[in-house]
Amino acid sequence: MKRTMTMLLAASLAALLTGCGDRDEQEVRQWMKEVDATTRVAVKPLAEPKTFVPFAYASVNEADPFNPNKLLTDRAGARPGTGVAPDTNRRKEFLEGFPLDTMRMVGMLKKGRTVVALLQIDRSVYQVQAGQRLGQNFGLVTSVTESAVDVKETVQDASGEWVERIATLELQESKENTQ
Repeated sequence: MKRTMTMLLAASLAALLTGCGDRDEQEVRQWMKEVDATTRVAVKPLAEPKTFVPFAYASVNEADPFNPNKLLTDRAGARPGTGVAPDTNRRKEFLEGFPLDTMRMVGMLKKGRTVVALLQIDRSVYQVQAGQRLGQNFGLVTSVTESAVDVKETVQDASGEWVERIATLELQESKENTQ
């Protein structure tokens, strides 16, 4: 009985040791060498950096554009009521409480002849049409197309004058369509 046990133990030990051989490891190493030898990495060369020509501000008789006192003196000399000053006494619309850079155009609808843009702010979507006001700079929607909303904003420049500038909210592509 002891002898049978010893032989059985020796046979099991031999079977276990045959699994510890490096034959499979050698096959994997050989395969890795073959793949490494046949695979070529294609790396595009980097583009040459753009060269920028510095601008020398050499006008001695001109006002220094970086002087903070210039803004104070220009604003003091500005006359209120000149230019295209906005009506600050009117009641503001809801969308005038949000900056333009937080708004995204996500779609467009047609209701009869009226074209309505869908603007997303945070997780809410709002309908906007020409003539409505939005943005924190007295923005007025001038036109709505299939791909953009044009907004005319009224802002003060450095001299205190009210000026108009045009901003555009373009249609944003959906992440679902890019797959």
